[in-house]
Amino acid sequence: MELKQYQQSTLKQLRDYLNALQDARVKIPYKWDEYAWERVRNIRYLSRKNGIGDPLPVVCFKVPTGGGKTLLAIKALDAINNLYRRTQTGLTLWIVPSTQIYNQTYRALRDRAHPYRQELDMASGGRTLILEKDQIFSPEDVQENLVVLLLMLPSANRQNKETLKIFQDRGGFEAFFPPEDQLEAHAALLERVPNLDAYGADAGAFSRLIKTSLGNTLRLLNPIIVLDEGHKAYGDLAQSTLRGFNPSFILELSATPTRESNVLVKISGQEVHRAGMIKLPINVHSRVSADWRDALVASHLKRKELEDAAKEYQNQTGVYIRPISLIQVERTGEKQRLPGFVHAEDVRDYLIAKCNVLPEEIAVKSSERDEIENIDLLDPQCQIRYIITKQALQEGWDCPFAYVLATLVNTKAPVSMTQLVGRVLRQPYAQKTNVPALDESYVFFCRDRTGELLRRVYESLRDEGLDDVPGGVNVRSEAGAAATAMTDLAIRQQFASYAGKVYLPCFVVSDAPGQFREVGYEMDILSRIDFEKIDLSSFDLLQLNPTSTGNTAVAIGLDGAETAIQVTTAVDLPLDLAFVTRQLLDAVPNPWVAYAVSENAITRLRKRYSEKEIRRDLGFVIAELKNGLIKGRDDQAKQIFQNLLKNDQLHFWLITGCAGNAIPDRIRARIGRKLRHPDTDALPARSMFDYAAEEFNETESAVALFLDQQQWVLAWFRNMVKTGYSIQGWQPHRVYPDFFALQGETDKAGLQRLSTVQVLEIKGIHLKNEDTDYKKQLFALCNVHSQPTPWDEIAQQFAGHKINFQIVHEEEWQRVLNALFSVSETAC
Repeated sequence: MELKQYQQSTLKQLRDYLNALQDARVKIPYKWDEYAWERVRNIRYLSRKNGIGDPLPVVCFKVPTGGGKTLLAIKALDAINNLYRRTQTGLTLWIVPSTQIYNQTYRALRDRAHPYRQELDMASGGRTLILEKDQIFSPEDVQENLVVLLLMLPSANRQNKETLKIFQDRGGFEAFFPPEDQLEAHAALLERVPNLDAYGADAGAFSRLIKTSLGNTLRLLNPIIVLDEGHKAYGDLAQSTLRGFNPSFILELSATPTRESNVLVKISGQEVHRAGMIKLPINVHSRVSADWRDALVASHLKRKELEDAAKEYQNQTGVYIRPISLIQVERTGEKQRLPGFVHAEDVRDYLIAKCNVLPEEIAVKSSERDEIENIDLLDPQCQIRYIITKQALQEGWDCPFAYVLATLVNTKAPVSMTQLVGRVLRQPYAQKTNVPALDESYVFFCRDRTGELLRRVYESLRDEGLDDVPGGVNVRSEAGAAATAMTDLAIRQQFASYAGKVYLPCFVVSDAPGQFREVGYEMDILSRIDFEKIDLSSFDLLQLNPTSTGNTAVAIGLDGAETAIQVTTAVDLPLDLAFVTRQLLDAVPNPWVAYAVSENAITRLRKRYSEKEIRRDLGFVIAELKNGLIKGRDDQAKQIFQNLLKNDQLHFWLITGCAGNAIPDRIRARIGRKLRHPDTDALPARSMFDYAAEEFNETESAVALFLDQQQWVLAWFRNMVKTGYSIQGWQPHRVYPDFFALQGETDKAGLQRLSTVQVLEIKGIHLKNEDTDYKKQLFALCNVHSQPTPWDEIAQQFAGHKINFQIVHEEEWQRVLNALFSVSETAC
């Protein structure tokens, strides 16, 4: 994973400290941690010792919410092992404060395909063991592997020393200790490590027998401790327990460190925001009405508005986002549904009955009920759009698709919501979309007490380490939201000759001799697809769940009274092909064809399943059918597109008249701090427009400034989504590349002339998916069919320039662009 600039700076400061620490340890027999700290930090350092009296380096990273603390911890662990402990193996205790954070961290570190685990494997040379406290490990495991043992803070607390498993004598760890009959060896080990638990504490030195507990094993191994949410471990009991493990190093991670923390690095909220990691500002919507239903409806409409924007964004970029609304209630328990309190089931019923929300789009998360357990909320197949909770998501829960928080407080007593605000701040894929609505977050309240609300929201930002971000909160009235400040930018004078003269090609078709227009997806591709030829034979083998008891569809009707809701489960309904057809219309636009396809699929299932079984799993059946239709549609569309090219009915030409395919003389852009080179504070010299820094995420900013420093770049241009250049291929969404770099070469007269337009699409590491594969295929096709000679009235002074289309992945952009630079230098 490519690190953000602030993450690279953090690790550099850590490496400086570790080098100083190692140097001091060699030269000074005591207090080497204090000496090293004084060399790199000019602030107070609180020295500590571990359980055997050795100096204990304890440092803290202040990392705001969304700052990527887990990745930083993994990279820091690698640095500590290499520069301080001088090994790639050994034991690390990774201590977290809650079950939510524990489960999330454990899943990520155990999954060999997860970027975090891959980083650990790179650090250990592929020798990584992720363990829990009930698992056994051997001396060989620790000698040959990087062993990461996850613990929850309560498990590490020795409040009841004799009852906690971690400190109890147990089988499996005998290999770390002398045999029971070698009392002299036990005595020698106790002399070296005097804080080991042993039987016979009141007996003589040669009569004590060391317990073979996990706790004692940890004390022998001098682990590194990674302390997540470190500010929560500053009670006397917690600190005594942690130091009692005889660690060699403690790394704390916290958004709000205590005064006792040795803060080595402070990452500001502004740095995290500039890197595109979080959704700010928070738009606070306060409702005049005290009725919780008004706030719920307003938040529901906002979520729908965001989903529309997300679908449009997906059509343009292929990147999937499904905005989720978090709804805070006062009661969740089965026996707590009482008048005067907002209950989770009240909200569920209202969303279904009044807002036409499907039941499978709603989940409850509480201490008694967890309907999102083991569900990947980022999976495009997941249907959840509303999560109802009281406090269960307040700590450690992480879903970047969460955009909206509705707190439905119907009492005068304050309900904690500060940590819930943090749950809607993380940016999907840690990259700005450049769609303002999708780069911000939203909070709705059901009572208009603006002063109190703002205080609570600012408290939440402070608790997330983000109180330094200017403009972090916008107060919105019921009348509407403020628009993002925009302005018209004129092309810079030195590049004005390119405006309207440099064109990019598009796919065109002819309706009449000599008349060409840009290809249209619906008119030229979709209209040729034969949906009835899509292979549905998979439904002959599709397996439904014979034991499922969940309802996949629910029909809601009112029995005459406004407040009476009658719920009918899907099993009791007739199998309605018209309902199935409606669910397919976004994939199959013709309802008659969609009905025929639905009937075909259901007929195949009826050969093996009863009506009741099909109804029970109808949601699954519809999802499988839609996926199959989309795949079949796209496969046919690709073949149609290629045949049109082969038969000279479709061309990829430089031509006037395609939307956005000429360098513009003016653009509509954000108002804000200008993009500048960080080392010189100078404006970009080769940028066609004076862009605001907010137009770029961190990777895009780095790419732009890199292009600006290359001698072979005559000028560069940041393409604008929706209004800029796009390519219509065989899939519905248009592809909007990110950058154009005008590459120059020296002609025979020694003058620079335009030789090639480099069209660059930057893909984040999290966005390598089917969309990336499609864009690679489309760009490859563009490169094959690019025409160097302009068509129509394009100015002849730019005749003959080439076009090159390039996908550039976030983790390799500099290597790819350096390769382009090398080629262009050779050409010159």
